[in-house]
Amino acid sequence: MELSAKEIRQAVQAALTEDIGSGDVTTLATVPAKATARAVMRAREPLVVAGLDFAEAAFRELARRDEPCESRKSETRVTRPSEIRIVRCVRDGRHVKAGVVLLKISGPTRAILSAERVALNFIQRLSGVATLTAQFVEAVRETRLPRRSSAKAGAQILDTRKTTPGWRRFEKYSVACGGGKNHRIGLFDMILIKDNHLAALINERPNAIAAAIQRARQKFPKLKVEVEADTLEQVAQAADAGADIILLDNMTTAQLRQAVKIVDGRAKTEASGGVNLKTVRTIAETGVDFISVGALTHSARAMDIGLDFK
Repeated sequence: MELSAKEIRQAVQAALTEDIGSGDVTTLATVPAKATARAVMRAREPLVVAGLDFAEAAFRELARRDEPCESRKSETRVTRPSEIRIVRCVRDGRHVKAGVVLLKISGPTRAILSAERVALNFIQRLSGVATLTAQFVEAVRETRLPRRSSAKAGAQILDTRKTTPGWRRFEKYSVACGGGKNHRIGLFDMILIKDNHLAALINERPNAIAAAIQRARQKFPKLKVEVEADTLEQVAQAADAGADIILLDNMTTAQLRQAVKIVDGRAKTEASGGVNLKTVRTIAETGVDFISVGALTHSARAMDIGLDFK
C-alpha cells in the first residue's frame, strides 16, 4: 500500500494542532527563538521500522511555519535559523537492533522540541504494528503442506478492519512493512458475506450462501467474493457456489484440515479466530492459504523509540 504525501501531511497537521493548540508554552518560555540543536531518533529495542515519513513531516511542518522568505528586491534566498535538515538512516520495513539511529535532525530547537511527541507517536505506533506483523510472518514461514510444496512461502498473514478510526490506511501500510498482506481496505473494495448476511437470507434456495454469491456476482461482477463459513457444510456450499475465498471462522485445527480437503483448491481458504503467536503455526500447518489476525492492528504495542539531543 502506498501512502500519499498529502494524506501524511494532513494527518501530521491534525496531530500537531491537537498537541500544540495555541502554542507550546514551555518551549516558547524557555528556548530562545534563534536557538538551534541537533538530535537523533533512535530505536531502544529491536523492531521493524514504519512511519518515518510521518516523523519527518512533523519536524518539517513546524520548521516550515517559520521558513525563510525571499527578498522582494531580488531572487536571493535569505537563510535563517528556521531551516531544518533531516537525514534518514534507515527505511520503512527494515529490521533494526536496539541502538540503531533512525533519523538525524538539525535545525531550530523550538521546532524540534514541539514536534517531538507527535513524531514519536506516529513512528512508535506504526513500528509496533510492523514489528508484531513480522513476528507472525516469521512464525508461519514455510508451512505449506507437501502437496503445495511448489509455493516457497508459508501461509500468508492478513490484517483486518479492526483498526484505529482514521488510521486504517496507516496501520495497513505498517502491516505491509512487516511482511503481512492487506485484506480489504473497507466495505467497498471486496465482498465479504458474513454470518449476519446469511441469517438475513435463511429462507433462500438452494441455500443462503448460493443465493448471496449469485447476487454478489450480479451486482459487482469485478469484485472478489468471500464467504464466512462456521461449519463444514457451509464450506462445501461456498466452494460449490464458486466463492473466491472461504473464511473458516473459529474452527478447530481438525476442522481446518477437513475444510481444506473439501475445498480442494476450488477457492482460497482463510482461517480466523483464536489466532495468536502460540497457535498461528499450528493453524498454518493445516494448509490454509491465509490467516487473518485482528491483533496486528488492535493490540500492537508502541515500540520504544526515543529522541535524544546531542
